[in-house]
Amino acid sequence: MADETETPFGAMDDLPRAAEHHEREDDSGVHTAGELEAVFDIPVKVSAVLGRARMEVNNLLKLGEGSIVELDRKVGEAIDIYVNDRLVARGEVVLVEDRLGVTMTEIIKDERA
Repeated sequence: MADETETPFGAMDDLPRAAEHHEREDDSGVHTAGELEAVFDIPVKVSAVLGRARMEVNNLLKLGEGSIVELDRKVGEAIDIYVNDRLVARGEVVLVEDRLGVTMTEIIKDERA
């Protein structure tokens, strides 16, 4: 794994440089994470999708506590991580103390760029 923190937009250290194109030419060229402070409080929806299943409504209504739903993924297969309903990474489920978490193992590059 890299020492830098990765984001869907590249390494965390690259984020301030991405803003260079929008700054005036007479800028000193020194950039800090503080320049992005305006976006730090914007809420985003993060979803970790373990898998998907398709079933008829009558089978859905029969589900109860202890029911098992078979997903389209195998044990150990990477899960999808979405931000605002857009696939940005793949990862693995991890146990941190007594809570579940997700560690990103692959960043998905935007194909539109």
